[in-house]
Amino acid sequence: MNSLPRQVKIVEVGPRDGLQNEKASVPAAVKIELVDRLTSAGFRNIEAASFVSPKWVPQMATSAEVMAGIARKNGVIYSALTPNMQGLTAALAARADEVVIFGSASEAFSQKNINCSIAESIARFEEVAKTAKDNGLRLRGSISCSFGCPYQGDVPLDAVADVVGRMRDLGCDEIDIADTIGVATPRKTQAVMERAIREFRVDALAGHFHDTYGQALANIYASLEVGISIYHSSVSGLGGCPYAKGATGNVATEDVLYLMQGLGIETGIDLDIVVDAGQFISHFLGRKGASRAGNAIAAKRAN
Repeated sequence: MNSLPRQVKIVEVGPRDGLQNEKASVPAAVKIELVDRLTSAGFRNIEAASFVSPKWVPQMATSAEVMAGIARKNGVIYSALTPNMQGLTAALAARADEVVIFGSASEAFSQKNINCSIAESIARFEEVAKTAKDNGLRLRGSISCSFGCPYQGDVPLDAVADVVGRMRDLGCDEIDIADTIGVATPRKTQAVMERAIREFRVDALAGHFHDTYGQALANIYASLEVGISIYHSSVSGLGGCPYAKGATGNVATEDVLYLMQGLGIETGIDLDIVVDAGQFISHFLGRKGASRAGNAIAAKRAN
């Protein structure tokens, strides 16, 4: 096993991946305040918007307004999900720093959700990828169902590696290995990550874990052991997957930061400000946040 990384990058996905599944509309002003709070906490990469059809994801209809309203900070990457050229055009107009394209490692998931094969879905992004790079944008690829699929169950390691290779060939600067339904366990996590590392630079691979079965922090630790140093998390544990029944939210940012703090790994992020941001959005949504560390720190302060 390698020694653990001395510092990691945390990509905050709450404003996009986290909020997109909220049924009640969250006003642009609230999203803007959330992004601004996260910016002030020290994140270097925030997933702030999604330029998908509002018919499919109504919550993201205010993305252009959010991108126009946030207080940007130099050196911070504000990312937007772009499923097609129309989305990319909107992301360019909104001055996104990075666009995110996505595919699945599961053939069944790909067919069920977008009615085409994995190879066809990635090929559709060729024009998006080229145009993004021509315009000087960072390009990130996200691979869902890398550890398991709600329709086919197990996903072979070679299937993940194949999509990593395709994303690499499109020119992706960073590739996310995502546990969309939260079924991964530490040994499986290491096997998948070690296979992905054979296809792409270890310092540009990210772990995106959901906490459905309570394994997300253990899987992050397992990923650290094989050298992965980028992780996605969602403030207050917001989110889920609209296509994966029973899949709970992304791992909570506060919990990941508490883990990193305990391991002596630098993140450059102020946990207290993130706790405040988590309490802010949870209060707006009218429910207790899903972060254990966040709730414990907030409760300690209240005493």
